[in-house]
Order: sequence, then C-alpha cells, then structure tokens
Amino acid sequence: MRRALCLVLLAWPLPAHVMSMSSGDLAILGARAHYELRMPLYEVAHVPNPERTLLEHIRFAGARMARSECRADPARDTYICVADYEFAAPVDRLDVECTFTAITVANHVHLLRASLGEKRDEAIFDLGFTRATLRFRPPTAAEIAITQAGAGFVRALGGTVQVLFLAALVLAARSRRELLAIAAMFLVGQAASVLTMAHAAWQPAPRFVEAATALAVAYLAVEILLLPRAGARWLVAGVLGALHGLYFHLFVQATGYSPALVLLGAALAEASAVAVLALVLSRVGRMAKAFRPVQVAASALLVFGMVWFLLRLRS
Repeated sequence: MRRALCLVLLAWPLPAHVMSMSSGDLAILGARAHYELRMPLYEVAHVPNPERTLLEHIRFAGARMARSECRADPARDTYICVADYEFAAPVDRLDVECTFTAITVANHVHLLRASLGEKRDEAIFDLGFTRATLRFRPPTAAEIAITQAGAGFVRALGGTVQVLFLAALVLAARSRRELLAIAAMFLVGQAASVLTMAHAAWQPAPRFVEAATALAVAYLAVEILLLPRAGARWLVAGVLGALHGLYFHLFVQATGYSPALVLLGAALAEASAVAVLALVLSRVGRMAKAFRPVQVAASALLVFGMVWFLLRLRS
C-alpha cells in the first residue's frame, strides 16, 4: 500500500501544468475558411502524430478539410498547424467542437478567435466546455461580464495544480483567523501580480513559473512539518498568490479579457474552494486525529512539490 502511494505521488506531477494554453485563428470567407493553430512545443511532446491528431480534435460543423500542414517553430517554442476548410454553402454562424484536453492535459485551454468579413467572435474551450457556437455579433455588456468572470472562475479550479495551491493554504492555517489572513494575502498577491505584470518588461516563461511555484509549495510543506509554530505564513501565501497570478496574467494577455472581471471570478471560486477544503480538513481531523492528517497531507505536498520541481527543472 505504501509503495503504491509513493508511486502515485511520484507520478502525479507528470501531467501537472499551471499554465496550459493554445490559441487559434479562423478566417471565414464565403464557403471557405482558413484556420491556424498555435500550441507550445512542450504540450505537443507527448501527442502521438501531432500533425494529424491535433486537427482531428477541433471540428467545424459542416466543414470539409481541404488541406493541412503542421510544423515546429523552435525559435518561438511553438507548434503551428494550418488548415483550409470548405463548406457546402456560405455560413453566418458556426458550431465548433474542441477536445484538446483529451490529448494534452486536463486543464488545457484553447482560445479560438474567428472572423467573418468584418464581424468577429471568439470562444474558449476546456475540459468542461468542449462545444461553442460562433454567432458573429457584438456581445452585450452582461454577456461580456458573465463570460469573462466565468472564465476566471473556471480557470481558478481548472486543474490539479490550482486545487493544490488552495489545499496548501488550508493546511498552513492553524486557526480560522490565520486562514482568513492567508487566503486574503493569496488573493492580494494574485491580483498584484496580474496588475503589475501588465506593465512589466520581463515576461516569465511558463516553465520558470512552474518550477518556482513547486519550490514555494514545497517550502510551505516544510514549514508545516518542521516549523509548526513559525509565524508570517501569510507572507508565503502572498508569494504563492503572486506566482499563481502569473497564470492569470498570461490568460488575460492571450484573451484580451478584463483583468478585473477575470480576477473577480477567480476570487469567488478560490474563496469558495478554500471554505470547502477547510471544512473537509476539520472533519477529517476530528475523525482521524490519531493518523495526524495534517502532517500526512503536508508530507504528500512536500513530495509532490519536489518531484514537480525536478521534472520542470529537467525539462
């Protein structure tokens, strides 16, 4: 049993990505369309036959692929696919299905921008939203707010790593008051990172962010295990929030969404998740106090953080 648990902990970080995004542009002219997909090379590394598989996982209703071509662009660390499609008749709206999460990682996000003459529309696809309809009409203010805040909400809980961040915060808190301080500093650090990086000349690489994040998570686990009375854990939470905010910065940068709306949705999701995780941990702590659940969970967190760091360092 212990050996199996160790194997799970060692393997768990393999598919973990804080940031997993791709983008595509679709230009429709009459009954023809041209699509260009851009995906980071490290996302394609484990995809079998990417020149065929990638385009099989995005479908445009009523379209027939007439030509396709894929190539790696090492200079931009990007894999690019282009394809031309033909429709039976000119289109004024389009149903799209995208399942890139099935061949990359569970928290992968694909941003599709589409144009129909002078009209524009866009859609975001992830594990929970694999279908969308492009109507090529200007969205209302309410639709913009719901879409962008909703995107932040979904992104905040979009994968294992995002939930891991929040679980680490709950484990680090020794009281309700400290949990409130830690959660607040995490959200402040996250917002400060998004708003500051928008004006910064240096833009971090996703792999650097993941390696730094892994070390921060591992350090927090060490504090929980070896320094149970250490103060200022809220400061570590602020650093974790700043690192996590880099993911939202890249998301906002890629989509052009409002940082305020995305952060609002993310904060609502994260606050709700922290409250649920704290409730679960308190119940488990009372029922299985002899097994020291906090220490066991912190040990697992430490193993995960260190393995994740070494994997990202090697890549």
